[in-house]
Amino acid sequence: MIPIIPIQPARSTAVPVADAATAANAYLRPGILNLSALPPLALYIHFPWCVKKCPYCDFNSHEVAGQSQSGFPEEAYLDAVRADLESALPLIWGRKIYTVFIGGGTPSLMSAAGLDRLMSDVRTLLPLDGAAEITMEANPGTFEVEKFRSFRASGINRLSIGIQSFNGDHLRALGRIHDHDEARRAVDIAHATFDNFNLDLMYALPSQTLAEATQDIRTALGYAPPHLSLYHLTMEPNTVFAKFPPALPDDDLSADMQDMIAAETGAAGYGHYEVSAYAQAGRQSRHNLNYWQFGDYLGVGAGAHSKLSFPHRIIRQARFKQPKSYMENMARGSAIQEENEIARGELGFEFMLNTLRLTSGFEVNLFAERTGLGLNAVESALQLAEAKGLLYRDHKTIRPTQLGQRFLNDLQQMFLAD
Repeated sequence: MIPIIPIQPARSTAVPVADAATAANAYLRPGILNLSALPPLALYIHFPWCVKKCPYCDFNSHEVAGQSQSGFPEEAYLDAVRADLESALPLIWGRKIYTVFIGGGTPSLMSAAGLDRLMSDVRTLLPLDGAAEITMEANPGTFEVEKFRSFRASGINRLSIGIQSFNGDHLRALGRIHDHDEARRAVDIAHATFDNFNLDLMYALPSQTLAEATQDIRTALGYAPPHLSLYHLTMEPNTVFAKFPPALPDDDLSADMQDMIAAETGAAGYGHYEVSAYAQAGRQSRHNLNYWQFGDYLGVGAGAHSKLSFPHRIIRQARFKQPKSYMENMARGSAIQEENEIARGELGFEFMLNTLRLTSGFEVNLFAERTGLGLNAVESALQLAEAKGLLYRDHKTIRPTQLGQRFLNDLQQMFLAD
């Protein structure tokens, strides 16, 4: 059984201590689940500003006023993030943080002093694991050698660089603020400053040919990055591309690109361990693995989401999305806009939605450990998926087949509750 950890007072006046402790104790009351252990806990920090909003992007990002760093209230925002962290302490007291991810937006717009202050606040308030993976997203158009050395000195030990393409024409089509030379320079700086980094690239871009996609992948592999994230461009709702769709490669050409990626990354020694993730041996993203294994995460910052487990329930939270609204509500005591307990009937689907993204699947006992349910809760869906050739399972492992990986959405939807 999970020990009930005494609630200790948070060190903030943003949320009255009595209210925070009362709220936290409410999560410990008897409920619908009996979890035998709490999963690993990660921290996500959202930085919501970008120099320019890309036409394909549906993330919570907002253009910097005046196209300059002075166009966002760095100090006020960091004040709100610290208060947000402090107010969340009673919910996670006694739990260690194993990974940190600073995403956006473009977190690399932060000043060196601002990032150092943020990391100092995190270390002061939270028990970080001694080997914590601490990742920051970065845009090649914001790379400065000394600034990134400062980021490294402040505790960032992994970069995730939004290259998207090494082709100047495609970068312009995607509305990126960097060009092909800046993309290469960013990777050079990352190589010189960080031992661990990821390159984000996209394929099936407007008017992209197979030869151009191959050149992008080979250029990326030429730098021997520890990790690659390779995403198929999709038309997300409420984006410029959704309203004004560009001409994209057809399904056959997109499939050829996927086959090319599998061949090129495999030949270079990269393991394809998740739908869009490829890594050298031992270099998988620990933060993202925690998501995909249905681990816990505390999300702070504008629009950030949390998933937190307690002995008898699992809850989700969402912060206010607009930066101004987030800061104003945090000043009033809480930045949480929505909170709900995950219903027992939804847990099987939520677990499978994440874990089936992993090409190796999951160990059978992880289902009960992370959901508090027996595997019989999804037995009928497992049998159907297996019969259709989308799923493989034995007494140790459940994983998608190659067919299941190709038709992942269909496989995941089979676990939706009736």
